[in-house]
Amino acid sequence: MTRLPIADRREVRQAAARLLRGERRALAGVLVLTALSALSGLVGPYLLGKIVGGVEAGSLTLSTVDQLALGVLGAAVLHLVLVRYSALRAARLGERFLASLREEAVTRTLALPARVVDRLSTGDLLTRVTSDVGTVGQALRDSVPEVLAGAVHLVVVFVAVFWLDPVLGLVSLAGMPFVVWVVRWYLARARDAYLAESEANGDVAEMSAAVGEGSRTIETYGLRARMVAAADETIARSYRARLRTLALRNVLFPVTTFVNMLPAALVLLVGGFFYAADGVRIEVVVTAVLWVWRLVEPMDRILFWVEFLQRGGASFARIEGIGAHVEPAPAVREPDGDRIEVSGVHYSYVDGHEVLHGVDLVVQPGERLAIVGVSGAGKSTLGRLIAGVDRPGEGSVLVGGVPVAGLTAAGQQRIVLVTQEHHVFIGTVRENLAMAAPDAPDGRLLEALRTVGAGWFEELSEGLDTLLGAGGLELDPAQAQQLALARVEVADPHTLVLDEATSSLDPATARHAERAIAAVRERRTVIAIAHRLQTARDADRIAVVDAGRVVELGSHDELVARDGTYATLWRSWHGT
Repeated sequence: MTRLPIADRREVRQAAARLLRGERRALAGVLVLTALSALSGLVGPYLLGKIVGGVEAGSLTLSTVDQLALGVLGAAVLHLVLVRYSALRAARLGERFLASLREEAVTRTLALPARVVDRLSTGDLLTRVTSDVGTVGQALRDSVPEVLAGAVHLVVVFVAVFWLDPVLGLVSLAGMPFVVWVVRWYLARARDAYLAESEANGDVAEMSAAVGEGSRTIETYGLRARMVAAADETIARSYRARLRTLALRNVLFPVTTFVNMLPAALVLLVGGFFYAADGVRIEVVVTAVLWVWRLVEPMDRILFWVEFLQRGGASFARIEGIGAHVEPAPAVREPDGDRIEVSGVHYSYVDGHEVLHGVDLVVQPGERLAIVGVSGAGKSTLGRLIAGVDRPGEGSVLVGGVPVAGLTAAGQQRIVLVTQEHHVFIGTVRENLAMAAPDAPDGRLLEALRTVGAGWFEELSEGLDTLLGAGGLELDPAQAQQLALARVEVADPHTLVLDEATSSLDPATARHAERAIAAVRERRTVIAIAHRLQTARDADRIAVVDAGRVVELGSHDELVARDGTYATLWRSWHGT
């Protein structure tokens, strides 16, 4: 099994910039509100400094003190409102960032070529679209707004202290060299450490899935000790990766705790010295100390969340890596008809091991074509390429002169692949059907259900609003197949590619499904991948695939009379 690549730092920066550009106005609004909240937070300490200075000079009356105290109270209320509102706006911005990321991750995952998916580690892909998206989501929702707010507060406070007294402003920067050093040291090591931790988590998920799915086989062949040893090693690697990131945090946080105390202590010490030498007024020292003390909270906030940002950055790189294999959807024109042309098609799931070798085939509109051959000949692969599920390595698959895969990527379902694998999505009957055509009216959805003979639908009291899946109505295999076929009917493709859609069903269920398929086949071109030759006999033409090539093409009678590969298969099928 292979893993998806990891986006490099430049690609991550570009992706982050793309997210930010999409919310420029909202981001600017958050920054403005944060700056205002930071400024309002400085008013209270400034007025307190005035009170202390006035009291020392004996120049304040009681009414003046009361007015200044009311000003402190008013500034505190204003600060509370601005902080609350800016936090709300930042949280909403973070949620929009997260929604965009989730949609992009799902879109990229669904767009992965089949040959890539077949080779992927299940645990690697699973952790990217679940835990990695969750980690980045928390970073976008919480870390980014918190760090932005903290950075704005730091700038505002430092500028204010310099404005108050340049010397004390310089003293307030005393802790910054330590911050720069520890952050640079941390950032130089954190990306690789968190990537290794995410990869180790993926290995644990892969091992858990393998043990769960193969438990019976493990017991049957007495592989328990071997699997336990492999699981122990996988978990040990995850444990070591976690220890590495923990060691980084154990350096980052103690240094930041020291840095938080240093500026306030130095400003108080130096300010006291200058005050004693009549170099500065007491109110300036008090105000400066109170302002510098306000650096502690945003500094803590930044350095606390910078650790999570690194974790999120590593996860973001893994999510961006999903798109490395996704080919951009080309601009496509409207097809000129529905003639399907397969020309010189080569295809391989693994580089250097071709499954199809120069396949040529033409399917006319309205034709019934059967594709037959021994197991592993390449029948299903050819069917997937014709349906646009994947792109050929060489050659072309066109419908009406336009690449089928391009039409599929652009959302035009001219050709639909129907297999024995069908899925009922969690949601209502309407939602399950309308995903094939979001603008389809209810009348069209109901007609599709009637077309496939889904009589069970008439008994549902809530009709199209009936909830399916977990927590709702559970459909049996025949009903699920009918729902999937009704979805095909709603999509209204010109061509159906049938890959033994009933082969895994019991005989009674299969008969219901075959009747539904027969209804959906009406008025459409049908390409049937026939594992049972009885299915092929009634086709207009039969394409015989052998070792990745179309070796024979003709009607049933013509191919039997030719006494070639198909005739041999037919005799084997009938035991003669």
